[in-house]
Amino acid sequence: MFKKSLIAVMGIFMLFAAYACDGDKTTGEVIDDTVITSTVKTKLLADSGVSGFDIDVDTDKGIVELNGVVGTDAESRKAESIAEEVNGVVSVKNNLVVDSSPNDAM
Repeated sequence: MFKKSLIAVMGIFMLFAAYACDGDKTTGEVIDDTVITSTVKTKLLADSGVSGFDIDVDTDKGIVELNGVVGTDAESRKAESIAEEVNGVVSVKNNLVVDSSPNDAM
């Protein structure tokens, strides 16, 4: 339940943030990009094989950009595949960095 609420709040926040930004995009493009971003992020968070919280998703005119750090090449490819499957995505720029080193406990 908490996960669904968090996702809903994130989606609303992204919608307001996108609306507040003025640029060369139409209102429809802003809304489309916001929906794409929210959908990709939701699918990444829902997939247990991907570290959704470690991946930043940005969308501009249907082009999705993935940034962040993942543990394996397979996880990077999976995240890219998830993004490509979302309706409205024109292309995906996968800028994910693979860091397979174990986390140091402090």
